[in-house]
Amino acid sequence: MIGLVLAAGAGRRLRPYTDTLPKALVPVDGDTTILDLTLGNFAEIGLTEVAIIVGYKKEAVYERKEALEQKYGLKLTLIDNDKAEEWNNAYSLWCGRDAIKHTVILANGDTVHPVSVEKTLLAAQGGGKKIILALDTVKQLADEEMKVVVDPEKGVQKITKLMDPTEATGEYIGVTLIEGEAAEELGDALKTTWERDPDLYYEDGYQELVNRGFKVDVAPIGDVKWVEIDNHDDLAKGREIACQY
Repeated sequence: MIGLVLAAGAGRRLRPYTDTLPKALVPVDGDTTILDLTLGNFAEIGLTEVAIIVGYKKEAVYERKEALEQKYGLKLTLIDNDKAEEWNNAYSLWCGRDAIKHTVILANGDTVHPVSVEKTLLAAQGGGKKIILALDTVKQLADEEMKVVVDPEKGVQKITKLMDPTEATGEYIGVTLIEGEAAEELGDALKTTWERDPDLYYEDGYQELVNRGFKVDVAPIGDVKWVEIDNHDDLAKGREIACQY
């Protein structure tokens, strides 16, 4: 098992930080970045290799690669997304399709969360589950969240931001365990998704899988403090949370 981080995004709503840095390298606790927190989580659960998909301002990640490897005891492989500033993240995850063959814990490069999330996913492994989404079933949902409808027997039925929040079981927090045996089917679903519309999310790829009859499971994370950092208000919340880990 390896870690996989989507860190290709520009994060324009976080300017001026992202004038020179990708969103994943925005500091949240002193010099500690969002990427630092994710790599620290991966190291804590025993991973030794992590693939990072880079694009916007990727030079900043390349410059820090060796220092991050030494700090967290990880071997980092950087995967270039040549469309990072043009297309959405369905294509970005598809760029990492070969890494998924190893079984991965995938983390969005803008999600500040504690290592308990990764531990919850690992505890949910087994029983034929191929893809397990970390799900917040506690948070009050609004329009912007990636909402999920779950059937207790059939797993994920719907995953989209474009849903009445009252219909949703919870919010997908941007962390997934993907077994290697799901790689080929997921890769094909992602390709179908970005070819249909390059502006679609990788979660639309998950929906494509569900529509094909593939079972996607969830693991509720409990009452956990986490935040997806899209703007300066989110960054302020991320800084409050990060210093508690």
